[in-house]
Amino acid sequence: MPTPEDHGPLVLDLSGTDVLGEAARIRARGPATRVVLPDGVPAWGVSDPELLRRLLTDDRVSKDSYRHWPLMSEIGPAWPLFAWVAVRNMFTAYGPDHRRLRRLVSSAFTARRTAALRPRVEALVAGLLDEIEEAGAGGPVDLRERFAYPLPIRVICELFGVGDEEMREEIRRCVDVFFRTTVTPEEAAAALPRLQEILGGLVAEKRVRPADDLSSDLIAARDGGSELSEEELVDTLGLFLSAGHETTVNLLDNAIHAMLTRPEQLALVREGRASWDDVIEETLRAEPPIANLPLRFAVEDIELDGGDVLRKGEAIVSCYAAAGRDRGLHGADAAEFDVTRADKEHMAFGYGVHHCLGAPLARLEAAIALPALFARFPGLSLAVDPGELRPLASFISHGHQALPVVLGPAG
Repeated sequence: MPTPEDHGPLVLDLSGTDVLGEAARIRARGPATRVVLPDGVPAWGVSDPELLRRLLTDDRVSKDSYRHWPLMSEIGPAWPLFAWVAVRNMFTAYGPDHRRLRRLVSSAFTARRTAALRPRVEALVAGLLDEIEEAGAGGPVDLRERFAYPLPIRVICELFGVGDEEMREEIRRCVDVFFRTTVTPEEAAAALPRLQEILGGLVAEKRVRPADDLSSDLIAARDGGSELSEEELVDTLGLFLSAGHETTVNLLDNAIHAMLTRPEQLALVREGRASWDDVIEETLRAEPPIANLPLRFAVEDIELDGGDVLRKGEAIVSCYAAAGRDRGLHGADAAEFDVTRADKEHMAFGYGVHHCLGAPLARLEAAIALPALFARFPGLSLAVDPGELRPLASFISHGHQALPVVLGPAG
């Protein structure tokens, strides 16, 4: 009997029309399957949680495209995923370089420092809810644009001392290009240089007028003789200002959507039979903010489950949406959203040495924002049929282009 693999590699849908359906198709092909990225670039899509954990902790798997991906010399800035492999920061570093860069920035996201942000996050949430209530008097409100997006971008920009609103909007436009896999070659080629130009300007400004923020701290470390190049400094700022908000935007978006389309699940929370932490973790498992994360590379040949061999230099896509709904791990109802599920294990924030440093901050923001929103607007409902919501044009990001709601009376 022919297997799905016999029909050739799976071409990933650049438009992200059905991210979770595509995740199921990837998973049905086995622990790892050949996939096709934009412009016909080949890769392996890994969806089995156990295999994914093994690869993400294997020293024979790298994120350094310059050293370990032969195709790096053939792609250029116009490739839609170029920014994911071309930057020089902790995200793309391997071995000693990764440990060096992670050590420099890990102190920024300690448990104590994250907990200290709670009052500021609470104040930002309260202010946004006031703005939403005022806007909602005139009709539907887009909660992605008015709530899910501004909260994490304000938090991360305040942490890094990006106070200028115009700069924030420019950063947002660049980051949107990185995550949107339907971008034109011209958009792709322009986004990364523009972000680096913006952040280079921020570095120059902070050198003249340092402040109590993480950008100034990184600049002081660089200028004080740490092993941090100017390129790594700029690209590290880019990493935190992009990853520092995009995943949280989609986490909030998907959690709100899950509650509004599954009233029985929301009722469990309101009755105290489940917590908002349960909502957050189940969202991260079943509706992860990042569906597929590019790219890692085989440093040498690696034997995969089922007899396949990941050849030296081949690329890997981490299929987190597929792994989160794995039936071997979560049972026959793995595709169901259930806040009472005992085991909500997921890899939505990665795994191993590249586990997201900002995960505690994302969870803190969601743990404050979600209960506050539903307490303020207990009659909250979608303003359109769920089928009318449009997904993000991406096989990387998983969320909605807009989340229009009717607020109902304030609580």
